[in-house]
Amino acid sequence: MNRGSGLRIGKILGIPIYLHSTWVVIFAAVTWLIASQYRQQHPAWTDTQHWTVVVVTSLLFFASLLFHELAHSVVAQHYKIRVVSITLFLFGGLARIEREPSKAIQEFNIAIAGPLASGFLSAAFFGLMLIFSSIETVAAVATLLCGINGVLAIFNLLPGFPLDGGRILRAIVWGATNNFEKATRIAGASGKIIAYSIILWGAWGVLHGDVQKLWTVLIGWFILNAAQESVAQVAVRETLAGLSAADVMSKEVPTAPGHITLEEYSAEVLRTGRRVHLVVSDERLVGMMNVHALNAIRRDEWAHNSVQAAMIPREKILWTSPEEPLLRLLERLLSADVNQMPVVSGVTNGAPQIVGIVTRDSILRVMQTRSELGPLATSR
Repeated sequence: MNRGSGLRIGKILGIPIYLHSTWVVIFAAVTWLIASQYRQQHPAWTDTQHWTVVVVTSLLFFASLLFHELAHSVVAQHYKIRVVSITLFLFGGLARIEREPSKAIQEFNIAIAGPLASGFLSAAFFGLMLIFSSIETVAAVATLLCGINGVLAIFNLLPGFPLDGGRILRAIVWGATNNFEKATRIAGASGKIIAYSIILWGAWGVLHGDVQKLWTVLIGWFILNAAQESVAQVAVRETLAGLSAADVMSKEVPTAPGHITLEEYSAEVLRTGRRVHLVVSDERLVGMMNVHALNAIRRDEWAHNSVQAAMIPREKILWTSPEEPLLRLLERLLSADVNQMPVVSGVTNGAPQIVGIVTRDSILRVMQTRSELGPLATSR
C-alpha cells in the first residue's frame, strides 16, 4: 500500500496523520452547511457566537472521523498489523494497513471497531446534550454531533465494500467458506449494488431540484470505485498465488563502485539502461544506488560527488528472502514506495549473500503474462 498522501499534521499512537488536498474543500463545504443549519435554528445568536460554534463543530466533526479510523488502527495494531498512515480526505478517513488480516475474526474485529467508536461518540455527545441542556451553544454542538456520529455508525454498517459493513460481510463469508477471494468478491458485488443504489437515489433528488443530493451521487461514485478496486485486488492475489521472490528475481545483480562520480554513474545508467545498482567497496556491499537517488542531487554537482556520498546506506536497504511470497513482497514494495529490493540468502546462518534483485517491473511482467494465461485458483 502507498504511504499517506497530503499534508502531514502529526502522529498519534505512532501513526502518521495526513490531510488530503480534498480536505480543504470538504472542510469549507461542511462548515457552510453547519453554518446554514445553525442560522436557521438559532437566529438570535450573535455573529461571534455563530461562527465560534460553527468552527468548533466542524473541527469536532473531523476529530470524530479521526477517532473512527483510530479505532480500526488500534485493533489492527493489536493483531501486529502495522498501520502505515491515516488520511482524512474528501469522504471521511482512511487507515492504510501494511497487510490484510490473516484470519476472518481479525478482519471482523478490525471492521466493527469503527462503527462501535462512532456509536460511542454518538452516545457521549447525547450525554453532553443532556448535561448542558441549559447552555444553548454547547447543547447545539452536542445535538448535531450526536446525530452525525449516529448516522456515520449506521452508514458504515451497510454491507458493501469498502464500508465497514462490507468488511464485516467479507469476514463472515470468509469464516464460513474459508475462502478469502470468494468473500471479497461477494462483499465487492454487494458494494457495487449499494453504490449504484446511492447514485440513483442522489440523481433522482438532483433531477427533482435537490442540489445537495449531488453530494450523495459523489459518495456513491466513491464507493463504486472502491468496490471495483477491491475485486481487482483479488485478481492480483490470484495471479501471484504460489509465487515467491526467487521465481521473478534477476540473478544478474548490477554493481557499481562507490568511488566513481555521479557523472560517471549516470553515463553507466544511460549506457546499460539499468536503473539500480548495488554499491560495493573491496567486494563488500556498502549500499544501493538508483536513478531516484541520482536525481536527488543537482546535476551541476554530479561531477563533484561520488556514488558513495549519494547512495542508500546498507543499513537502510530493504531486502527480501528467496522464499518470501510475491504478494507480500509487492505489498512491502508499495508500502515503502521503492521500486526494487535485493534478494538475500543465508541471513539465518550469519553468512548473508546477495543472490538476486526483484523490481516492480519484473512483478508486473509476471502479472501480465499470468493474466493472459488465466489466473490460478487458490483459497485462503
